[in-house]
Amino acid sequence: MDPARELVQIVDAAMAEAVRKAGSWLACRPGCWQCCIGPFPISQADALRLREGLAELSARDPARAAAIRRRAQDFAAKDERSGAEDEPCPALDPAAGTCDLYAFRPLTCRTFGPAVRWGGDALGVCELCFEGASDEEIAACVVDIDTEGLEDKLLDELAARTGARGQTLVALALR
Repeated sequence: MDPARELVQIVDAAMAEAVRKAGSWLACRPGCWQCCIGPFPISQADALRLREGLAELSARDPARAAAIRRRAQDFAAKDERSGAEDEPCPALDPAAGTCDLYAFRPLTCRTFGPAVRWGGDALGVCELCFEGASDEEIAACVVDIDTEGLEDKLLDELAARTGARGQTLVALALR
């Protein structure tokens, strides 16, 4: 299996379990896009996946893909002037409040919301989720994501193949 797809499947399976455990505590739904604001770092593998999604969207819906590119260019221009902190992600359809590239979204986007911990990192939980929950209730919902170093291997292979290293931003990947 393709390592990039395998990584996404591992993360998505863990997130399905996190959503199941969180139940009604989870506030994440279409139209909730508080976490889709401002620039945030993504890996080169995430950038490649986003570009693949944009290419696929371009074939199906050129106007929607063009709108994403325009938003990415506008976002990147604002970010260069340190003005994108309050701007929505370029992949976000602001009218619908949903991601136009949802199936291709970065791992950061896939893992935000439910109580998850990735590779020993701090526990990440959306401030809108688990409102009123005790620490014990949140702890009962935690899912640890273990990709067994697959992401690092994937990034090393991508760097060797393309020279792309380090992190980038969604807007820079999509413009």
